[in-house]
Amino acid sequence: MSGGVDSSVSAYLMSKKYKLAKGATMLLFLNEALGISSKNPCCSRENIVDAKAVCEVLGIEHEVLNFMNDFEECVIKKFVNVYESGGTPNPCIDCNKFLKFEKFLEHAKNSNLEKIATGHYAKIENNSGKYLLRKAKDLTRDQSYVLYMLTQEQLKKIEFPLGEFTKTEVRNMAEELNFVNARKHDSQDICFIPDGDYGSFIERFTRKKYQPGNFIDSSGKILGVHDGIIHYTAGQRRGLGVAAKSRLYVSKIDPDSNNITLAAEGDENLYTRSIRADNINLIAFERLPENFQASVKTRYRQKEIPAVINQINDKEFLIEFKEKQRAPAKGQAAVIYDGDYVIGGGTIL
Repeated sequence: MSGGVDSSVSAYLMSKKYKLAKGATMLLFLNEALGISSKNPCCSRENIVDAKAVCEVLGIEHEVLNFMNDFEECVIKKFVNVYESGGTPNPCIDCNKFLKFEKFLEHAKNSNLEKIATGHYAKIENNSGKYLLRKAKDLTRDQSYVLYMLTQEQLKKIEFPLGEFTKTEVRNMAEELNFVNARKHDSQDICFIPDGDYGSFIERFTRKKYQPGNFIDSSGKILGVHDGIIHYTAGQRRGLGVAAKSRLYVSKIDPDSNNITLAAEGDENLYTRSIRADNINLIAFERLPENFQASVKTRYRQKEIPAVINQINDKEFLIEFKEKQRAPAKGQAAVIYDGDYVIGGGTIL
């Protein structure tokens, strides 16, 4: 229970379904330790009060799980490392993988609890003993993209009660129950960077000043000076500060040379038809069939793109898109869909 409305309504639904239900909040960081304001970022100490108040309304026990060390090691440090290597991390996926569905699930098992539930908008389907992950009913809220790493053993022990509801229905339930957070705003940013300024956070966390370098074009011509590679991501257009006749986008970030390559809209260097992904996970397949045709999403808010996927080995996919794609970002997830079903995914190389 993060203290938000979604996990609170999930707790309500589980308390109705099971004889014994408990609420738990993961304490992931202290605001002052990360140098951020106390404006209620998800899973910080400030939201514990709201989660506890909801549990009191429901008449269930509430506990706080201190996962701060795990969060720093598995999420924050990886976030920093990926930016330093010229990539674009997705810390929500790492938090799900290492904390919510590993540490939290382990805690439930050790507490002799049958299942865990979260406020994610997604569905789990049991197909003759094989568990499948599906998109939520409310596609505007669907979070299946950040859940592609789930395994069969984990899916057996997880419930997503909100999968069959819309966000409006969830808020209405919370209001009827007089939850203190019924109209609480949804978090729009990474929980430990509520102001969205990733570069400043990384500099505070590492206590390093990242060196400026050159913006160049595909021929190597210098176009301007950047503020340090941690401030940029592949495909970025805004905030470059380079005057040009046409819109420029980040097409490549090279941490070795400290150069960032920019390309105009029609520049072929900005586009690619194929990508590789490693650290792969398949939800319901042992191995993908050859030339597997499906759709792939390379960013959370992106539409799915038709593609052919071939599994290179146990760790990698080769994904070939039907149409060229603009600057897929190293470090983001490539998630494979067959209609509403999540086949699996991996990390873009």
